[in-house]
Amino acid sequence: MTAPHPWLTLVGIGEDGLDGLSPAASRAVAQAEILFGGRRHLDLVRAPVDKRRPWPSPLTDAFPEIEARRGRPTVVLASGDPFFHGVGSLIAGFIDPCEILAYPAPSAYALAAARLGWAGQDCVRVTLHGRALERILPHCQPGACLIALSWDGSTPQKLAALLTARGFGRSVLTVLEAMGGPRERVRATLAQDFAFGEVDPLNTIAVEVVADVEARILPLTGGLPDDWFEHDGQISKREVRVLTLSALAPRRGDFLWDVGAGSGSVAIEWMLADPTCHAVAIEENAARAARIARNAAWFGVPDLRILEARAPSGFDSLPPPDAIFIGGGAGDPDVLESCIHRLKAGGRLVVNAVTLETQGDVLAAQGLMGGEVRQLSVSRLEKIGGFHALKPALPIVQWIWEKP
Repeated sequence: MTAPHPWLTLVGIGEDGLDGLSPAASRAVAQAEILFGGRRHLDLVRAPVDKRRPWPSPLTDAFPEIEARRGRPTVVLASGDPFFHGVGSLIAGFIDPCEILAYPAPSAYALAAARLGWAGQDCVRVTLHGRALERILPHCQPGACLIALSWDGSTPQKLAALLTARGFGRSVLTVLEAMGGPRERVRATLAQDFAFGEVDPLNTIAVEVVADVEARILPLTGGLPDDWFEHDGQISKREVRVLTLSALAPRRGDFLWDVGAGSGSVAIEWMLADPTCHAVAIEENAARAARIARNAAWFGVPDLRILEARAPSGFDSLPPPDAIFIGGGAGDPDVLESCIHRLKAGGRLVVNAVTLETQGDVLAAQGLMGGEVRQLSVSRLEKIGGFHALKPALPIVQWIWEKP
């Protein structure tokens, strides 16, 4: 069987247009019958009118036309590296990579690191393009160097305000505009002093993180302080939460159901474990559901999905999970049965039971299905008159089960 011959070329392009292309990329552009890309990209290569195919909205509407051109010389233009937050992986989803040639240009991340003299491998690279600004917060560690792709010209000012409000106002914020072309401009300021005028929509932001004394720096391990969460008492306490997350064992790309989420603390720490982990917080109380949303945004995981419903109602609308935590509703046999049924094979189920009735249900389930049962007990120092004593919290019976 003969391997497919490349006919589609992905050309990364910078603000220097044709001048920045390699000879091979320039030949591909010159020989293409049709060029797809943003209007700015098409202008940069001075594409003839009859060859121009500006991206429609949504961009994916152009994919059938690209596929229909199989075997004919076609070029797709993209910013920088097409396979780094670019269109490349989308196109490779329907065109065999053996049919594609790619000529990447330096990404905005690479250009920013070069302008600032930063070691690219040591930088945290994030995108705020079409995403909530709060996503940068988990990366705000003292001394960290962050490079962020902007959404538009207003992003730098909004990010500066966010950093200042969260206690990182002395961080050095550098705005790099239209890098690589004649309009390039680089400006730096402290986040708290941000006063730039108009900023080019094509900009990248670099941040050297400096934390003030009052900044709440998210630790790299689990177990966030309880008082950092907004809650009404319905929260898995810090020590119990650490052991619960350990039992849930988040892995890259895993999806969690947090059933009876309360404050959302378990789902939030699950998502903080790795940027690819995602979760849904299932909570029937409207006030608590709104509180979960505020907590998620505060901790930098605004993509936490919130389902305001009484379990197991609403389960049908959710993808099957890799792990389930039941902190509320464990005493309802329908909830437990439905969770066990919907959990993926190899998935982990963790149930925390406080009341004797619920603990009895958990022990009965373990007797039928196996798994591990342990009791968690925590005592904290409290003052009693002029003395002190360790006051025990209510013990929790935890059932940990893995689905065959």
